[in-house]
Amino acid sequence: MESPPIGERAWQHTPGSGQTKEDSAMRVGIMIEGQEGLTWDRWLRLVHAAEDLGYESLCRSDHVTSLTGESRRPSLETWTSLTVLATRTLRIRFGPLVSPVTFYHPALLAKMAVALDTLSLGRFDLAIGAGWNEHEHAMFGIPLPSIAERLDRLECAAAHIRALGAGRPVTLNQQYYPLHLAETYPLPSHGRLRLVVGGRGEKRTLRIAAEFADEWNVTRVDVAGFRHRRQVLAEHCRLFKRDPETIARSLMVPMAIGRDRAQVALRIATARAIFPSLPEDEAAWRAASFLAGSPEDILEALKSWDDAGVERVLLQMLDQEDIAALELFARTVLANLG
Repeated sequence: MESPPIGERAWQHTPGSGQTKEDSAMRVGIMIEGQEGLTWDRWLRLVHAAEDLGYESLCRSDHVTSLTGESRRPSLETWTSLTVLATRTLRIRFGPLVSPVTFYHPALLAKMAVALDTLSLGRFDLAIGAGWNEHEHAMFGIPLPSIAERLDRLECAAAHIRALGAGRPVTLNQQYYPLHLAETYPLPSHGRLRLVVGGRGEKRTLRIAAEFADEWNVTRVDVAGFRHRRQVLAEHCRLFKRDPETIARSLMVPMAIGRDRAQVALRIATARAIFPSLPEDEAAWRAASFLAGSPEDILEALKSWDDAGVERVLLQMLDQEDIAALELFARTVLANLG
């Protein structure tokens, strides 16, 4: 089976979807922090909202427990919830953002990813990262090696996952996760898993993305920082004789929208009740390059990101009950992107 094109040309379109490449240069999805109170009721409401309101995708984090010390918050398991999403939707793309290689052996990740890819007829994105939260790893006895080793493992995991898509026995000699005449079926529905590498690191993470990824995702950067890393990614691509435009570029960013300043302030306060480390007001959110303000403010900010080369924005929705914010964004922003 011929592998599909990647990067910008890899965006899959299903008839009836809300956004296509022709409709909008920028795609918009939703990102949920599942470890901070996600329940089945909340998840199913979010799934149906994303599907019905015209968002391009719905992604969620992959953590075992709250990252803010609230260990009794519900934390619905990632891959089970994604399987339910696949059976309840027809249009949206979906996936973890990101699954850390410290949690999973890449052979298992590849098997789970292909299962969801085939179940959803090619709508699944496998996003992987190096792993980072020390408290979470210590709490559950999960080893957290040095950052150098974690990045080595991320690189080896990406190579391992790619190799398993060959459709024949493969041998891969590497320090971590070697393969010995390994093969596994079924293969991805379009012949190739869509692999997303998440991270900001210029020396290693962007190099790994340049070699293996169909999409690079980043968060907590400003426009100048994004432009700089885009250039670094292009430089790494030259080492692998790869066109950088074959790697899609996405941004995860917190969002607080409102019809007036009071509504924006209320949404920021609600977000800070979940993540107290967030900036305290609208001006501070904008200074941090978050999306905050009226629909017009957010459209203007998205134009800046679009000009910088962001192709997909994943709105980090911290209040999982706030379907009204998703409806407001869909009516006033999503409908006016072009």
